[in-house]
Amino acid sequence: MKRNKILVRFLSFAIVVVGLSGFKQLEPKQEKANTPNVILILMDDMGYGDLECYGGFPYHTPSINKLANEGMRFTNFYVSQAVCSASRSSFLTGCYPNRIGISGALSPFAEIALNPEEETIAKLLKASGYKTSMVGKWHLGQKVPYLPLNYGFDEYLGLPFSHDYWPVNYDGKPLDTTTQRGKWPVLKLIEGNERTKAITTLDDAAQLTTMYTERAVNFIKKNKNNPFFLYLAHNMPHVPLAVSDKFKNKSGAGLYGDVMEEIDWSVGEIMKTLEANGLTKNTIVIFTSDNGPWLTYGDHAGNTGGFREGKGTAWEGGVRVPCIISWPGQIKAGSVCNNMAANMDLLPTLVSICNAKMPVKKIDGVNILSLLKQEKNANPRDEIAIYYDRNSLKCIRKGQWILTFPCISQTYKKASAIGYGGWPGKYATDSVRLALYDVRTDPGETLDVKEYHPEIVQQLMTIADGYRKELGDDLTKQTGTEVRPAAKVLK
Repeated sequence: MKRNKILVRFLSFAIVVVGLSGFKQLEPKQEKANTPNVILILMDDMGYGDLECYGGFPYHTPSINKLANEGMRFTNFYVSQAVCSASRSSFLTGCYPNRIGISGALSPFAEIALNPEEETIAKLLKASGYKTSMVGKWHLGQKVPYLPLNYGFDEYLGLPFSHDYWPVNYDGKPLDTTTQRGKWPVLKLIEGNERTKAITTLDDAAQLTTMYTERAVNFIKKNKNNPFFLYLAHNMPHVPLAVSDKFKNKSGAGLYGDVMEEIDWSVGEIMKTLEANGLTKNTIVIFTSDNGPWLTYGDHAGNTGGFREGKGTAWEGGVRVPCIISWPGQIKAGSVCNNMAANMDLLPTLVSICNAKMPVKKIDGVNILSLLKQEKNANPRDEIAIYYDRNSLKCIRKGQWILTFPCISQTYKKASAIGYGGWPGKYATDSVRLALYDVRTDPGETLDVKEYHPEIVQQLMTIADGYRKELGDDLTKQTGTEVRPAAKVLK
């Protein structure tokens, strides 16, 4: 009898212990329900008008259309500069690139890199318990210690810069090493911090989208029980265009259409993986581009949606890009946001949503959660300064108004500036004057109305002076008072 009582007590204790241990195993899932996963899908040189849901044609992007139908589509979303490295630094740090010493597109021989002291979104989320991964094009430093693992990412697979930085000609044939472009180093994939497979042909480049997608899908599956941040930065549709056999000649819209349909497939694979693992409702998915289309490449370039000029300029075609944000149950399905927002706003917004800490140093992004929630009269960003050519303040947008400043700008308006079949046109320049545009009625920036609104011109001039004082301006030979240095890369 005594032995039976002891056995009963033992079994009761065991049941309690097992129950408690089971409860503890459930805790991460319960916590995870209040800790959304984050996926940023960043395209390279994709224009405002390149998606079906933004008016693109004649190819089809059903997976991206579905993402827009389930989330919010932004119509006034800006990048800080219309070029790769500068734009990417803004998303990762929440800063204007000139505040942190970054400009242009860093070449394989660049002597600067993103300063590892900057608090990137990956660092901030990792410190809050997130698993972090980057897949794709980095372009903020080409060697250790300036690769993603030193900026908060647990793992990395991709290329250190654009895939046109290689000793290969526009027709896909090797270049003579005595030529300037032929002196570029052999392009190699990086796994973690190690260079691995060489990318030497267009056929090699054609595997990138599939390779990146498979790695991203595996990361999601591996971390389905942990909060995670995935940064998927495709090399496409940046030139040279390349597409896998499963999409080659399938769109009926040329090589660019084939590439866009493969990108859409990639988005579909990500979304199917989330659904299959029960993660759809607890994942924020952001789809956007680093800048507008590189119109120099003609039929191998994208679509600005009717905005003026493209990549490499401060006009709307260069800096206004598509952006879709989906977060089921939190963002109203099929909603459209016409308020201004910028890529640098993503960091403070996501940090707030994910209960992480904000950077200690000053940033320029603002929290746009009120726009995602469609709060009445929300308008967290009413102005943006557009710089280009290292640190030249080219224009200011405030509300419906854009004021451009006298400068020399790249232009695509000359026939010789547009190429064909993967070959670029010749670079051309144009003189820009002081002008005021009302983008509410004139989104193509064609009608100068400064004579009718001198008070608006003066208001924007005053705002511009504030940016020049803080961030500097090469056009007026001013040095900013609140800028931080990029890292100097040792040769």
